[in-house]
Amino acid sequence: MEISQQCVVALTWTLKDTLGEELDVLDEPVEFLVGGTDLFKKIEEALQGHEVGAKINLQLEPEEAFGDFNDQLLFLEPRTLFPAETVEGLTFEGASLPAGCNPNAPRDALYTVTDIYPEHVVLDGNHPLAGIALRLSLKVEAVREATEEEIGCGSAGTGFFKIQPLHDQVPGSDTLH
Repeated sequence: MEISQQCVVALTWTLKDTLGEELDVLDEPVEFLVGGTDLFKKIEEALQGHEVGAKINLQLEPEEAFGDFNDQLLFLEPRTLFPAETVEGLTFEGASLPAGCNPNAPRDALYTVTDIYPEHVVLDGNHPLAGIALRLSLKVEAVREATEEEIGCGSAGTGFFKIQPLHDQVPGSDTLH
């Protein structure tokens, strides 16, 4: 079966940055709905017309993937607002940020604690891969027709590149997973 809109593809891949550093390897196939919200547009376009066994190499610029880094999504917050067990790498949903955090921090974003100082915590609402050009080596492992349910919800239900905009004001800042 040839890949087209409204079909499900099972992919494996290796994801690297432009310096060749490996960022992610997917050895077990994951299903994605082509024509839904599971994949970036450039990946969908590259998959069109291919069949099982196809190997595709792509370079995604930041604007084609997770967007440019936006320094307006960095917030310096008082350390006292956060639990003592807060560590770097911990994530907070914007809606559950502690009371007293910057009211300008979008509440529909996901924030990662990037630095902890004695008096402050740095929250970053950018996607971890924002501002990075990516090299993606894909292999098509399977192709099937999408179910009505998958088409209706716009997703195969799983997927590394699930597109969920963090907020309307920062185009391209989409979430991974």
